[in-house]
Amino acid sequence: MRYTTPIVATISALVFVTAAQAQQDVLIGHSAPLTGPQAANGKDNENGARLAIDELNQLPFKVAGKPVKFELVSEDDQADPKVGVQVAQNLVDKNVVAVVGPYNSGVAIPASRVYNSAGIPMLPVASNPDLTKQGFNNIFRIGANDSQLGGTMGEFAAKTLKAKNAAVIDDRTAYGQGVAEEFIKEAKKNGIQIVDREYTNSQASDFLGILTTIKSKNPDVIFFGGYAAQGAPMAKQMLQRGLRAKLLGGDGICSADMGKVAGSAASIVYCSQGGVALDSTPAGRAFLKKYLDTYHTQPQVYGVNYYDGVKLIADAMAKAGTTTDKAKLIAQLKKAHYKGVAGTYSFDDKGDLEGAPTTVYVIRDGLPVPYTKNAK
Repeated sequence: MRYTTPIVATISALVFVTAAQAQQDVLIGHSAPLTGPQAANGKDNENGARLAIDELNQLPFKVAGKPVKFELVSEDDQADPKVGVQVAQNLVDKNVVAVVGPYNSGVAIPASRVYNSAGIPMLPVASNPDLTKQGFNNIFRIGANDSQLGGTMGEFAAKTLKAKNAAVIDDRTAYGQGVAEEFIKEAKKNGIQIVDREYTNSQASDFLGILTTIKSKNPDVIFFGGYAAQGAPMAKQMLQRGLRAKLLGGDGICSADMGKVAGSAASIVYCSQGGVALDSTPAGRAFLKKYLDTYHTQPQVYGVNYYDGVKLIADAMAKAGTTTDKAKLIAQLKKAHYKGVAGTYSFDDKGDLEGAPTTVYVIRDGLPVPYTKNAK
């Protein structure tokens, strides 16, 4: 009898070791601006990805019959292309299986070359069309592109706001230029005259000179290709300068941060986001509640897409039967038809989101709300 306890203990230890060895640890990378003017957006993306990972780890989630533990490796790319490339190499060196991000087109385009060389699938929201025109097979854009975002606002300006002429400003980033050009194309197609074209940069805060020039052209709308860090003071200064124009933009200014910083001036803002309005679906409302309960703040723009992106990666792993074979994951993502919170994710041969829905928003009480539920 005295030998029973050691034998049982030994067997128990072996079972424990075997179970521990069976667990698959999976690293998912995340690249975004976590500091600087766009930190609110970067942190929002990180929050969405982390919320998905926490949920997957609570299931537990299994691939090929083995339990999986996910970990998010989040890096601050500072919205800087050079830093973004360094972050990409760092994530490759850490052996991440996939990457959600980058957020900025100017970061995503050079970083994509690093991820492509390593054969790592990347799921960015960066919207510049040039990102998916490189011929890479590892890019799966999980948000609308500039053509969809800028084009939506060009059509909205003409058909809903009845604008006859417009001025355009962009911040010279890959995102800002791209979305502005797409607005111009669609605006012209709908009979809007572009009366002025101005430029700024992604660190600017004083737009009075530009706005003085634009005021003399008396446009019905001003389209800004850029982010909320510049869009918010621009909206304030438009009112200071007495411009009658509305301020239009893409997803870069369509955030809670825009409403928070612009204050009452946000009432002149119209903007587009990819995806459906979250409060219009049960899944969207459930996500909003989970996000608020977890982080005690309202989501910005793309937290939900990053949440969906992580779940999409997990779904691809389960269907491909692997957590390590990146080529099989890429092949599975190519044929994905995954219903997420923000929409259904399937991709064309370039890696663009097929049929990406876009919604026009206004900002009321500091938050973006769908235009269709509000008066002008």
